[in-house]
Amino acid sequence: MDGAEHPGRRALLAGGVVVATAALTGCSSTSSAPSAAGASPLARQASPQPRPTTPAAAFTRLMDGNKRWVSGDLQHPDRDPDRREFVAQKQEPFGSVLACIDSRVPPELLFDTGLGDLYVMRTGGEAVGPVVTGSVEYGPMTSGTPLIVVLGHQRCGAIEAAYKSFHDDKPLPGNLESIAKALRPAYQQTVRQGGDDPVDTMARAQVTLTAADLRSNNGLAPLVKKGSLAVIGAYYSLDTGKVEILSGAPY
Repeated sequence: MDGAEHPGRRALLAGGVVVATAALTGCSSTSSAPSAAGASPLARQASPQPRPTTPAAAFTRLMDGNKRWVSGDLQHPDRDPDRREFVAQKQEPFGSVLACIDSRVPPELLFDTGLGDLYVMRTGGEAVGPVVTGSVEYGPMTSGTPLIVVLGHQRCGAIEAAYKSFHDDKPLPGNLESIAKALRPAYQQTVRQGGDDPVDTMARAQVTLTAADLRSNNGLAPLVKKGSLAVIGAYYSLDTGKVEILSGAPY
């Protein structure tokens, strides 16, 4: 008798599993189908926000992203396969950022941006030369990028090394010396200015000098003059995650 009951029980249990699985599958299909089938491919791939087209709008987008970075309330926009596909054939970044190579200062993260949002150039201490300057010019001069940010930061190792090199009159080894030479104007301004923390003073000087040079160079000055481009000098705090604006904000 026990042998006759077991198959029936097994059948009943199997039937219950099938019904439950079907119910769960049905719920899952119902909840996901509209977003997958109802939305157009373009709608699913597009950025969650329209691309800023003015310096003020681009500045606001970046600073809002930095506020989220500081608070931890991140959106992680434009970082999925749909976005990857959307920008695969064409890019229109709304900002260009010249930052340091420091591993603690990734612009895409501290401004909470994603694929296709920023052109990013990174050199030791934001040192510039013709190739770097040309790279910064690329976005504004070829695709109408409305904002450039020169981003220095707290406790910059490249700035500290250059400062000590000049102060002690000891050249840096290898090609590091070329970075130091590019930072000499910031060192000279720091010596004139003085202060309790000369390395931090030099980091800020490098930002403001570089931003001023970009703002007035032959390729970018006309765009700045007509208001289609802003060049901002900014400083990032490693301690707080906050970006402080030093010059050029398009208010």
